[in-house]
Formats: sequence, structure tokens, C-alpha cells
Amino acid sequence: MSEPSTRWGRGSFDVARELRVGDVSYRIASLDGFDVEHLPYSIRIVLENLLRNEDGHRVTREQVEALLGWGSDTSFQSAIDVSPARAFLHDTNGVPVLVDLASMRDAIGSIGGDPASVNPRVPSELVIDHSVIADVFGTEDAAERNVDIEYERNAERYRFLRWGQQAMDGFEVVPPGTGIMHQVNLEHLARVVMADGGWAYPDICFGTDSHTTMVNGLGVLGWGIGGIEAEAVMLGETLSMLVPRVVGVRLTGELQDAVTATDLVLTITELMRRHGVVGKFVEFHGEGVGAIGLADRATIANMAPEFGATCAYFPIDDETIRYLRFTGRDPQRVALVEAYAKAQGLWHRPESIARYSESIELDLGSIRPSLAGPRRPQDRLALAEAKPQFRRALADLMPGADIDAPVRVTLDGDAHDMHPGAVAIAAITSCTNTSNPRVMVASALLARNAVERGLSSKPWVKTTLSPGSRVVTDYISRAGLMPYFDKLGFTLAGYGCMTCIGASGPLIPEVQDAVREQGLGVAAVLSGNRNFDGRINPDVRFNYLASPPLVVAYALAGTMDVDWDAEAIGRDRDGNLVFLRDLWPSGAEIDAVVSQNLSADMFSEAYAHVFEGDHRWRGLATPDGETFDWDEDSVYIRHAPYFDGMSRDPKPAADLEGARALVVLGDSVTTDHISPAGAIPAASVAGRYLAERGVERFQLNTYASRRGNHEVMMRGCFANVRLRNRLVEGTEGGYTRDFTNGGAVTTIFDAAMAYRSAGTPLVVLGGKEYGTGSSRDWAAKGPSLLGVKAVLAESFERIHRSNLIGMGVLPLEFLPGDSAASLGITGTEHFDIRGISTLDENKRRERVRVSADGREFEMIVRLDTPREHQYFSHGGIMRFVLRHLATERPAAV
Repeated sequence: MSEPSTRWGRGSFDVARELRVGDVSYRIASLDGFDVEHLPYSIRIVLENLLRNEDGHRVTREQVEALLGWGSDTSFQSAIDVSPARAFLHDTNGVPVLVDLASMRDAIGSIGGDPASVNPRVPSELVIDHSVIADVFGTEDAAERNVDIEYERNAERYRFLRWGQQAMDGFEVVPPGTGIMHQVNLEHLARVVMADGGWAYPDICFGTDSHTTMVNGLGVLGWGIGGIEAEAVMLGETLSMLVPRVVGVRLTGELQDAVTATDLVLTITELMRRHGVVGKFVEFHGEGVGAIGLADRATIANMAPEFGATCAYFPIDDETIRYLRFTGRDPQRVALVEAYAKAQGLWHRPESIARYSESIELDLGSIRPSLAGPRRPQDRLALAEAKPQFRRALADLMPGADIDAPVRVTLDGDAHDMHPGAVAIAAITSCTNTSNPRVMVASALLARNAVERGLSSKPWVKTTLSPGSRVVTDYISRAGLMPYFDKLGFTLAGYGCMTCIGASGPLIPEVQDAVREQGLGVAAVLSGNRNFDGRINPDVRFNYLASPPLVVAYALAGTMDVDWDAEAIGRDRDGNLVFLRDLWPSGAEIDAVVSQNLSADMFSEAYAHVFEGDHRWRGLATPDGETFDWDEDSVYIRHAPYFDGMSRDPKPAADLEGARALVVLGDSVTTDHISPAGAIPAASVAGRYLAERGVERFQLNTYASRRGNHEVMMRGCFANVRLRNRLVEGTEGGYTRDFTNGGAVTTIFDAAMAYRSAGTPLVVLGGKEYGTGSSRDWAAKGPSLLGVKAVLAESFERIHRSNLIGMGVLPLEFLPGDSAASLGITGTEHFDIRGISTLDENKRRERVRVSADGREFEMIVRLDTPREHQYFSHGGIMRFVLRHLATERPAAV
């Protein structure tokens, strides 16, 4: 890994200064002398980044001046290049990133480069947390057995990651079973202020998961980027972006006693989506910030992607410093963070005069208990309205379903009547909430109160506990509360994302049969951040986000069809009715348990050997060598095809003629719809492909786990069981019409292969917020490999638009007021797109002309910066970077 640039701070503004902290001196790019008081805190961090990296080439004086003029209309039209301090990855995105880097090492020699030049230029850390599945639950050994199964399924991928750790400098891997990446980042990895090569500078963290924003709660500026962009920044590229608008959220008041951080973040998500913050920074300020603990800030910041923001930033203050000390950070680091923030104007002052593009006020006292669902995280509903809202959702999603028509299910010899809305999954999961000691203790206390009253979870509910850190089970156990979780079935299932990312494992077999054979509509309740269609489990129709204590409550009730104010959960041992209010712990009791049982030594012990792993990790046979020895028979790791036939110089971009629509989609299509992450169904195209190669049904694993194999992922593209393609109305799943065969209905993959054979380019038609959700690179890689050349949509989610460009797919936006429907476009037409060949990187929001069987209309080209134009002209970011590396130094002799 390269040393910090000797040019840092030597640009035209001459900003290098000395900062002394104790006995140590650091060089900083000082903001002293600039008028930054009016700038949002997050913009001050970006300004420092530009000043420190100004070189007259990538980062110019004009970029700095544009940021100094932040707030004017012209400033928001300016492109800037931000240099990250760290790259942050998880295994399901990290494996394909490493596959691409290993493939680059193979390819660079063919165009005159040195394989060793393909190496991270910034610290790059990967946490393995996305692969463990809740196959086993409700038993004392569930976690151990799930990890054993995880290694059995994923040993090949893990050996590959260990190869990367050994072959590449500056690439570290946190082994399985440690925790969830964002919680590990928050509790241990995040520096807040970097100290490297004698310099101190802000810890700007770009991660391959959209919830990288969680560390915004700690004063770290960071956000999710696509895995494709991550490869570039790891290899020394800047991140090109337009100067962002910043929405200021002024907080006042305090949360009421029975209100949780989950209730707060669901309310903020609804509020932000309604306001409109896509592509913008959100920054929290005001006196109410001091009333929110660090864990609550992290919960809010984690869900920035759910409300569409690039980040959700909380400035550094006394609470930041307290948390750093409490989680066992090095005292010198803690002192540096405080001194640096105060010296650079990054220390939060409630009376700040910072100006914002838009302003919102939120009284914390107005927050009420909530949940969100059944399909989107922004669809908040008050807990008091949960029952009638569920009944409306039932009528909408399952017309004709009768709430009073039960399905008889026999479990362990006992017959039970399950009604529509029965809770089939109740999962305490996700870093969003398990990082928050107050909500975790609240759920454990509620479990204790329920057990002591003689209540139990309903037998049809799959109950799991999968926290994001070992610290969670440490303090729950120290408080003596783990036995109550166990009694209700919430035994530890593992440390990882699990249910939140769709690795929920199968339902209880008898419940699964009732769903598939008798059409029972069941629900999942989870303390996660995503509840999109088909994400949590393909057999679950209704998905709700809720706080951990509410997850326990719904497991006790066993149904969404419950009025918590009027209906009892059950009867105690004496026959008395028990209501939710009887079980809910007080805030004072929660605080007492947290303060008595959570201590700094827990964090120090949990992370003392964070990169070492257990006997399973250390026992993996690991390949060595500068380049990777590919196994052509592998069903997990395949050589990436993106550089096949690559020339040293790019070919000019060409107009499209005679393109056909592969799919026609509506609004809020997510990356989960485009590139599923859950289990691979045996009957799917991907499942059949694997079966043909000898993979047994039990070993099919998830799409997320096989992202290193492009053959599987191409077949999984647009294969979500809830995808609704308007070319095949009335059908759900990965189907379309093949117009090379008279419009016959077939799988999307088979149709794409037919179009490829015919030499026909493809387009995708979408609606508003196309690409909402995770920063999933395969949602762009998959369409690209299927032959999609352009996506025509009403609007794009930020990360997905960048990913499309990164794969050489052109994002085109309908003019305001236009849509496929308003223009009379059905997707059955032939499409010609003219103007691609004459795009100018110095122009913004250029237009191309589209012809669809005689209908002519213009669309906006969403290549927003010169760098994005360059990526597209090279056929994608990876080819651009590889060509740059090949000319950077001569090939090894």
C-alpha cells in the first residue's frame, strides 16, 4: 500500500499546519482562515479532503472554490473528486470485488501492465458477515451448528478471501462469527480521525454496503458505494460526485419513556422519504442531538439508505468521545479526535450558524411506538393502527383472503389453526438495532416478564437471535437475561446479518407446506432495516420492521392481527389476562440493567484478536502466489469475464439500433428485485444450472454467497419471485417475452441468450426510484452480462445509477412528466437511441433521442460528472482503471 502523498497540503492554498496532541505532532490540512462557519459540518470534512488532495489534476482549485461557495445554485452543478481514507467491504460484495481484482491481475499483463500494481492503495477491510444462514434455530447449539454449515458451504470462498489477504498489502479480513460489518466498524474499526504517515485527517469511509452510513452516528463521514466503485477507490481512484445538497434536521425535545430508537428511525425514514432526500446529505444538529445517545444516533444513521440519503451525519461532540473511550479505543486516538475536531471546526455546537439547503425540525417528544410494512421501510404505521393496517394490506396483497378462514397445521402432534397474518418468522437481527443496548435489554426484559407470567412463543413462529457483535450476548448474559430469550426460542443463531438480508433459512416445515400447498399468507417481524418483497423469505408475503421488544411481543402473539391496546397476548398461570403494557419494561429499569452490565472491557476482549478467527478459519488451506489459480470446475469462484477481448484503448461509444426491452418494470424496483440475495430455489434457472454440476439441493446456498460466480448470477438476474414484469402481466418471477420467438413467454435468462445469439441489444424500462435498496453490484453486473445497454427510468437511486455506469450501462431519465406509460410505450417496440456517440463529458444533463416504433421522445443522460463520462466511454469503471494502471508503470521484466 502506498504512503500518503508527499503533495498533501502543498496545493495552491498552502494549508499544511501542525497540530500537537500530547507528545505527538501531526500535520493537518487546516481549515483555519476559511469561512467555514456557515458550512454544514459534513461539507467541512469534504472541504478538508479537497484541500489536502488538491493536485491540479484530479482535484483542482476550481473544485475547492466551488465547495467554498457551497449553497449557491452554481455550486451544486460542480463536480468534485473525493478521496476516501478507507474502503470497507463485506463477503458477498467483497468476493466479487476480489474476483475482479484477481482477474485484473491476469488481464493487465496482456496490455503491458504489472500484476503487482493491482493492489489496494488505501486501507481496505472486509468483514465476513453475510453468509451465515439461520438453518438451525431454537436449540442451545444453533449458533455452532450454523457456523459449521456456513464453513461447509463457503470454505472455497473463504479460502479465496484468505488468499487475497495474503497476496495483497493493506487488505484485512475479519473472519466469520465475529459480528456484522457496521457494528464491528462502529465498535472497533472506525478511526473517526486517521493518523497515517505523520498526517491526521478525517476518516472518510466508503463501503460496499449501503448501511456503511451507520458510522455517521460516530462522526465518521461515510456512505455506501457499489462494489464496482469500491474496486476503483481501492486502486487509488477518487469518487466523482456533484457537490451535494445538505438537508439539515434540527432536533428538539426528548424521547418519551416507552419510545425506542427503532420508533424514532422509522418515523425519520417516513419523514425523509416524504420530504425527498435522494442523493442528498442529511445532517442532524441542534440541542436535541445531545439528548440522543451514540447508539441511537447509529441506529438512525444506519437507515440513511432507507430514506434515500447519501449519508445521515451526526457531528462530533462529547457523546462521541465518551463512546470512543467506552468501546476501548486507544487513549491517544481519542485525544486526537477531540483535538482535531475542535481545531478544524468539526465539533458540534448546538448554536451553530451553519446554513442548509433545506431545513426540517423534529420534536423527539412527538415520536410514538411504530412499525413499518408490509413491503417497504418507509411505510410506517403507528402501533395502535397495526391491526387495521394489516387487514388493509391483506386485502391489497392477497385479494379474496379470508381472515376468518384458518388453515389447520399439526406441530409436534398438536393441531393449531393458523390464520392469514400468522407470524412465521420473528427475528431479533441486524446491526441497525442489535448495536443498541437499550432496545436489546428492553427485549430481554420483556422476554423475562413474559416467561415469569407463563407465556411462550407460538409454536409456528421461527424465532432467532442474530446480533451484530459478541458484546451483545456478553452483556445480556451478564445481566442473567439470556435464559429468558432461550425459553422463548430466541436462542443465539449466529453473529451475522442472517434474517435481515434474507438468510432466514426455511420456515418450520409444516408452516412452509401450509403456505405452498394451501396458500396461507404469513408474516415476518424483524428488527432489521429492509422488508422488500421476496427479501426476507420467498414464502413470506408480509414483512414488518419493528423494535426488538416488539419482535418478542409478536412471537408471543403469533399474528399480525392483534390490537395491542384492547387484546391480551394470553393468560398467565393464574388465568389472568396479560397485555403488552403489562410486560413492557420501564426506561429506568432498562437504563439500570445497561449501566450495571455493559462495560468497556467487553469491547476490548471481543475485539482483541479480531483478525485471527477461530480454529476453522485458521485451518483453511489457503492458496498462495501473486495471481490466483482458477478452478474451472468451481461453482463459487469463476474468472470474471469483463476483460475478455479488452483492447489497450477504448472503442468509441455507439448509438443503439433495434434494441428490445428485456423487462418493463414499475416504481420502487429494488436491487433485491434485480439481483436477489436470498436462497436459490431448486427449480430456478440458477438452481438447475447448479444441479447440472452436481450441487445437491441442500448445498444450493444463497445468491449472495455465489456472487463470485457470474454464471449463477446471470441466471439469477431479475429472478426475484416477486418481480412483476409488465411484459407478462399477471405473472410473478423471472419471466419475460422473447420476441425472437414470436413473443413466447420464457425465462429472462433464456430470452437474453436468444437476443444475444441474434445480435440484439437490450434495454430495461423502469419507473420512479429505480434501483432502490442495497449497494448491490450484481444489480448492474447481471443486466450488463445479459446484454442490457441502457436503462430508461423516471428516476434512479444514487448507488445503482453509479453501478450501471460502472458496468458501461447508460442510465437515461425520462423528462419531467414523461414515463413509459404516458408516452404509450409498452415494451414490445424496437428502440433506437441516437446521440450516445456524440456525448460530451464537459456537458451536464445532455439529451438523447429515442425512437420506439415511430414514437419519438427525448431522454436525459444521467452521466453527471466528467469522470462518469470517462467510465462509460471505457465500457465501465474496471476497464478504465485497468488501462490507467497499465500506463502508470512499465510491466515487470
